Amino acid sequence: MSFLEKLRSELVDIVEWVDDSHRTLVWRFPRYHNQIKNGAKLIVRPGQEAIFVHQGKIADQFGPGTYVLQSRNLPVLSTLAGWPHGFDSPFKAEVYFVATRQVTDLKWGTPNPVMMRDPDFGPIRVRAFGTYTIKAVDARALLTELVGTDSSFESDEISELLRSIVNSEFADLVANASVPVLDLASNYQELSGQLREAVRRRVREVFGLDVPQLYIVNVSLPAEVEQALDARTSMNLVGDLAAYQQYQIGQSMPVAAANPSGGLAGAGVGVGMGMAMARQMVPGTDGQMGGGVPSAAVPPIGPAPAPPAVTWHIVEQGATVGPFAYGQVSEAITAGRIRPETLVWTAGMSGWVAAAQVPQLGQLFAGAVPPAPPPPSAG
Repeated sequence: MSFLEKLRSELVDIVEWVDDSHRTLVWRFPRYHNQIKNGAKLIVRPGQEAIFVHQGKIADQFGPGTYVLQSRNLPVLSTLAGWPHGFDSPFKAEVYFVATRQVTDLKWGTPNPVMMRDPDFGPIRVRAFGTYTIKAVDARALLTELVGTDSSFESDEISELLRSIVNSEFADLVANASVPVLDLASNYQELSGQLREAVRRRVREVFGLDVPQLYIVNVSLPAEVEQALDARTSMNLVGDLAAYQQYQIGQSMPVAAANPSGGLAGAGVGVGMGMAMARQMVPGTDGQMGGGVPSAAVPPIGPAPAPPAVTWHIVEQGATVGPFAYGQVSEAITAGRIRPETLVWTAGMSGWVAAAQVPQLGQLFAGAVPPAPPPPSAG
């Protein structure tokens, strides 16, 4: 290979960028020490711009299309280089490709709660998160302010700065929007538009970037505030608290009736307490709770009704005997008529059970006197 052929092979004849990263904003063509020869082909694909930089100065800029690099296509570069013999020899220049398409799937969120003043709850803290997209609209400003001499500039390198700008503008927005926190969800679209405009004004004029889309996905409250709201909602659903208490007491009475061992007595006490609470919750004529309810509205509360007497049946010599009151059963156990193995039954029991296995009766056998033994037979 001759010297001229070797020199010709080291010259760049096609300048292009095939981008498959979807995150790269700016990419510098890897020229190394090669020179771009006169008549080389420049390919700029849709969603790209190409910028020539010569000795630190931004020269010519190309939009999408295919170009043959000649002096008429590079007027600024020709002036900067000042070729004394025309544009026939190879030249050195850095070529930067700028992605002008949207970079999507970028997320933002408030790292700390944002304080706002709510007309219903007063000062309250909220968190928010969402998504946004960016797009390069001023390649010269982007190169000057952010890229510098980097060979590749990714969107992740500026995402932290952009999130900080979004969070700052969001804090100002919710502080001045005067939208109650319970109505924020119904105003997401309007608030998202206002937030996008505020953010794009800041990043466009400084960094040459646009924010085509920005959305508020969710605004959330602290966990303890959400629990308080749930409790408030439940109380609103209950409505008349006194009527609800009476309903609850009525529902509990069948359960208490199924337990014969003092259940009805407890139910009676519960009814009395429930009626007393209902009377206290009803506002009086003076606007205060209780004390002003006419007797016709709430009946007077008397002593709880006595529970019905519990009676027992026993099996004696294969036959059912009874009913017996509790005192009669105690006397029969003392007399030895009812033994621990004697089968007994009372209302509420599912079947016959040995007397010693019934808690109310089992304790009576501890102090019972065993029956006298039969007299010895005459021998």
